[in-house]
Amino acid sequence: MKDRKPKIFVVDDDQIILESLQEMLSLEGYDVGGATGLSDALIRLEKQPADVVISDINLSGGDGFELLQVVRKRWPETVVIMITGYGTIESAVEAIKMGAYDYLTKPIIDDELRLVVERALSQQSLILENNELKQKLDMRFGLGNLVGHDYRMQKIYDLIEAVSDSKVTVLVQGESGTGKSLVARMIHHQSPRRDKPCIEVACGAIPESLLESELFGHIRGAFTGAVADKVGKFKAADEGTLFLDEVATASPALQVKLLRALQSKQFEAVGSNETETVDVRLVLATNKNLEEEVAAGNFREDLFYRINVVTITMPTLQERVGDIPLLANHFLDHFCEESSRTITGFTEDAISAMQRYPWPGNVRELENAVERAVVLSKGNEIDTDDLPPRIIEQGQLAPTDITFPNTSLKKALEGPERTVIEAALRVNNWNRQQTAEMLDINRTTLYKKMRRYGLLDTPVGSR
Repeated sequence: MKDRKPKIFVVDDDQIILESLQEMLSLEGYDVGGATGLSDALIRLEKQPADVVISDINLSGGDGFELLQVVRKRWPETVVIMITGYGTIESAVEAIKMGAYDYLTKPIIDDELRLVVERALSQQSLILENNELKQKLDMRFGLGNLVGHDYRMQKIYDLIEAVSDSKVTVLVQGESGTGKSLVARMIHHQSPRRDKPCIEVACGAIPESLLESELFGHIRGAFTGAVADKVGKFKAADEGTLFLDEVATASPALQVKLLRALQSKQFEAVGSNETETVDVRLVLATNKNLEEEVAAGNFREDLFYRINVVTITMPTLQERVGDIPLLANHFLDHFCEESSRTITGFTEDAISAMQRYPWPGNVRELENAVERAVVLSKGNEIDTDDLPPRIIEQGQLAPTDITFPNTSLKKALEGPERTVIEAALRVNNWNRQQTAEMLDINRTTLYKKMRRYGLLDTPVGSR
């Protein structure tokens, strides 16, 4: 709006009033258009939407209410002001309930019109700003932020979309740094609870003695140091989502209370006899194998079955090597924007080095490596010298590291050949034609080798 005149569109079946309002608003510096009837107004607005529409309630070919409904539906960023004659204020009030910003009564006073239009344009600016903020939220928490084209990630996208609209408890499993908390926030943001709180609790970071109070709250005097009542995270997340990270670290006693809270959505604050009820959507995460924890007696079996309704398993970065260039460039764009730098991308050597590195810290480690590279890079591309030394060192294999088994050369090469073929399949998202071309072999040869090495059990969508 700073680069152009605000567009005002006036609709009135009285030609004299229409021209008068158009002239007055034009003199105020606005770009003004107009129409006398409903059909003509809609045709003109379709060609050039307006920032503000000023419409009489009585129109030829319809009425202002119809116009208001169409504008609200087709151009939600447009602000509508209604015009009414004396004796029809009730209609104007009804228009406000239907979404009109304000109304004017005839005869229209210039100063009043000027003030209402100024306020309406301010309102439109707020609407545009709000939409921009929502778009930024979508960019931050929308599915587009969970980057990856690996078939495992595609399945995760489908699961997130499938469970978001429900109240079902979700368990997210995976190693540290694979993006479990991001999945939890995305489930919340995609759900009907998106406008309510999304509370995150890192159970492993809170001392066991304080975790129960953190989750359920406490009353004054419940224990030494409880000098005031405290609202717990379950209460704070009422009508929203509660994300419990590292849930496997909860003590056996706390697991009992968690089980009850999950089943009945009821709990008591520490030191209180008053039962509270909440409406909370639970998402839990762990980097441990809970089935093994149950077998070892470290995790309650009934709690495990209660939270293991829908499970999302996050793959390690090493399991989706083909996503490394995509992720690296995603982080590169983010950090370049954050630091106001212009870096066009990564060299082939840098990408190759990153794909050879095992990434024990997973996506989080890759993100940190790219951030470091953006800070240290002096060129227009990220090269191997800009990456952490460990990525280069561990991606190389020195001749002294090679041991030769007491077997035939053909047999000895089977292991490396299988590794190369599987890595190439991952890079090409298990597309056999592209993989064959990359390896410079024909598709039939690739198929035979895949069958020989047990690689035919590939995901849906491979060719």
